[in-house]
Amino acid sequence: MADLAFPLATKLIEKLGSSAFKQICLAWGVKADLKKLQRTMSTIKDVLLDAEQKQAHNQQIRSWLRQLKDVFLDAEDLLDEFECEALRREVVETFHGTTGKVRRFFSRSNPIAFRFRVGNEIKEIRERLDELKSNKAIFDSLTILPHGDGGDHHERPFVPASKVIGRESEKEKIVNLLMQQGDDDQSRNSNNKVSVIPIVGIGGLGKTTLAKWVYDDKRVVGHFELRTWASVPVDFELTRLTRLILGSALDTEISDKLTLDQLQGRLRDALKDKKFLLVLDDVWNDDALKWSQLRDLVIEGAKSGSKILVTTRSTAFAEIMGTIPSNINLEFLSFEDCLSLFVECAFKEGRDKDYPNLFEMGKDIVRKCGGVPLAVKTLGSQLHSKTDEREWKLVRDSEIWKLDREDACHILPALRLSYTRLPHHLRQCLAYCSHLRKDMIRFSSFQLIIY
Repeated sequence: MADLAFPLATKLIEKLGSSAFKQICLAWGVKADLKKLQRTMSTIKDVLLDAEQKQAHNQQIRSWLRQLKDVFLDAEDLLDEFECEALRREVVETFHGTTGKVRRFFSRSNPIAFRFRVGNEIKEIRERLDELKSNKAIFDSLTILPHGDGGDHHERPFVPASKVIGRESEKEKIVNLLMQQGDDDQSRNSNNKVSVIPIVGIGGLGKTTLAKWVYDDKRVVGHFELRTWASVPVDFELTRLTRLILGSALDTEISDKLTLDQLQGRLRDALKDKKFLLVLDDVWNDDALKWSQLRDLVIEGAKSGSKILVTTRSTAFAEIMGTIPSNINLEFLSFEDCLSLFVECAFKEGRDKDYPNLFEMGKDIVRKCGGVPLAVKTLGSQLHSKTDEREWKLVRDSEIWKLDREDACHILPALRLSYTRLPHHLRQCLAYCSHLRKDMIRFSSFQLIIY
């Protein structure tokens, strides 16, 4: 990813400036060359934060960053080679008085040839950086943005479900549907003793948050004999999904070695003669056959009045799955509700009145979020306890808001802004994790925070 150029540059500059590396450079007679390389990198690094923000809607800057990252990666390889050669030399000196295979193995490198080769490579990397720096159409358009180390990220609040804002009517509607008995739920198919209630909406509207709020409601807890929750794999793979549902129902980890038949048998036993609530969170796949197979499995032997609550972005899938007359369609939050949510996340309790200028800038930021609560919460949390007006202006006036928006959704610019404001090591961590399937990581949020 081109956005990782800044943390990569930071890492290289820190390594070049370390006392240990300076000793290595001095020993090989390339200290002056690497000092020049460090200065060039520092000059370019100063404008990288601005470049990473502007690349979203500027193809030239995006291409420039990719080329720059390639040079940085080559420089990283070269510095790694320096360190390896220094270690090799240390081993040779340690075994200076020793004869035999070990000493011969570590003595094969020619110091003069090595120094000549790396000198040329340093020169080549500097020339490539100078060429990128000389692109005035790009370099002169970039400015130096302030950046922190992200050290206060631990202060950002988590807003629990008990503080969900603006979804009270939807919650009550869903709770009432869940409390209805099988014969009274006015389902599309009166033969179904297990009703399916879809919550539908674009990403970021709070479908999962609303489902959790309902799931933990005291009335719902007391009404069902068993509650189970599963975050649905993107491919709706039946074996994996059945294992997830069974694990939640039994509150235990289920062995990967069990076959689908074994899993289905255990799930039937777990659900048999019970009035249950099953939540299937974040369903993407609209394969009617796969859904039919799962539905037939869970309704077998279930008590009348059991319910399945589904969150999905797909209206088509909601039509396939749903049994109620109309789905629960989440709309954008009102400006007033979004502002309340933003204040909850961005200010310590009651402190918004102490910072009227920040509060007014917060209003502008909330308007740009377009009624998407995830965007509001994300940016509010990023600005939590920050009182420097410059930081708020950077968010409000960022060019990232000019990103093309699909389906009138403001979530992508907001998430992009949030990403660019993360500490650099966390950006790399997030970029790595984004390559993993959503149900592939098996550690708790507590473990993630600790380690």
